[in-house]
Amino acid sequence: MLDKNGIAKRIAQEVKNGFYVNLGIGIPTLVANFVRDDIEVEFQSENGILGMGAFPFEGEEDADLINAGKQTITALPGASYFDSATSFGMIRGKHVDLTILGAMEVAENGDIANWKIPGKMVKGMGGAMDLVASAENIIVAMMHTNKAGESKLLKKCSLPLTGVGCVTKIVTNLAVLEVIEEGFKLIERAPGVSVEEIQKATEGNLIIEGEIPEMEL
Repeated sequence: MLDKNGIAKRIAQEVKNGFYVNLGIGIPTLVANFVRDDIEVEFQSENGILGMGAFPFEGEEDADLINAGKQTITALPGASYFDSATSFGMIRGKHVDLTILGAMEVAENGDIANWKIPGKMVKGMGGAMDLVASAENIIVAMMHTNKAGESKLLKKCSLPLTGVGCVTKIVTNLAVLEVIEEGFKLIERAPGVSVEEIQKATEGNLIIEGEIPEMEL
């Protein structure tokens, strides 16, 4: 199965030349490290930067240059900085081609829950609700199961929803799945992971058609 970097590396294959991409907090922030050098991509962070680069090497961090998760980042040549109102105007105006988010749960109909666990302290929902309401192409980066081994790909989300019927694709440590009308369609398996293992780890309806290839990383 994949680690967090492996998930990010696979998602990076979904990023196309000329895309404007928003990277959410957590695993999605790693995607910028794995995008091909021969394409031009503009990464946006909702705290007000367009042209975000990979994470800095140790000792080269700039404490004034951070992403929405308060991690230090780099900026590519030509990067621009702006206030949150302008940043969310870009998001709400549908100027982002691809949104990559983490999630606590995803339902088989594409619902996503990623901002709150009742009874636990949270910093706030951030830009997640604006992003899922405005984006047409949403990829979720997540672990297939929680720490208790329970599936996070469900028939119905149990946590408060961030968005309804909005997720298009999910990349986990076990698989790549597309959300279609019937449920989760299995597209690829992580290296060394069997279809049976994915079935066992998926509560929602899993659609398997033909031979399922392994991911190429």
